[in-house]
Amino acid sequence: MKEQKKRSILKAATWRITASLDTFIIAWIITGDWKIGGSIAGIEVMTKIFFYYFHERIWNIIKWGKKK
Repeated sequence: MKEQKKRSILKAATWRITASLDTFIIAWIITGDWKIGGSIAGIEVMTKIFFYYFHERIWNIIKWGKKK
């Protein structure tokens, strides 16, 4: 079966929400301040999108594990 683009987009969005919620909860527990936890999670959203893009571009260059 081939995955539809809509499914991939929804999976990416729900993963981003889950991962950011995880960061928020951890930061809140560590700092004891939900506002700081929210700030850290907010910054994390932007940095992870940026790093993920370059991570994917680098893996796209690597030939290992690809079939023609």
